[in-house]
Amino acid sequence: MRGAVLIVVLTAAMQMPVSALAETGDAWSQRKCALYTDAWHRALDVVGQEGISEDFIAAHDAFIAEGCVTRGAVCPVTAQEYRLADILTIAAMNEGMASTFLPFACPG
Repeated sequence: MRGAVLIVVLTAAMQMPVSALAETGDAWSQRKCALYTDAWHRALDVVGQEGISEDFIAAHDAFIAEGCVTRGAVCPVTAQEYRLADILTIAAMNEGMASTFLPFACPG
């Protein structure tokens, strides 16, 4: 139930006038990163850090600090990390971002 509420809250919070189709190149890349950064902080506030490793947070913070350009640098391992990755994936999709935008991938 809490997960469903979080998805609704994130979706509602991210619903602002978006002209993503009119944006091109760097402007859309920067907008995606800003939207995603906001979703990351909101989701982490709701989910909390219990069950989220320092490595996961550090890798994710590095992804954002680099302008959201490094793909596959964040590997969810714990159940809470997968939950957070799922929430962020849904939020990104709701904003029109492609799945290739997301930082999540694991080796092997």
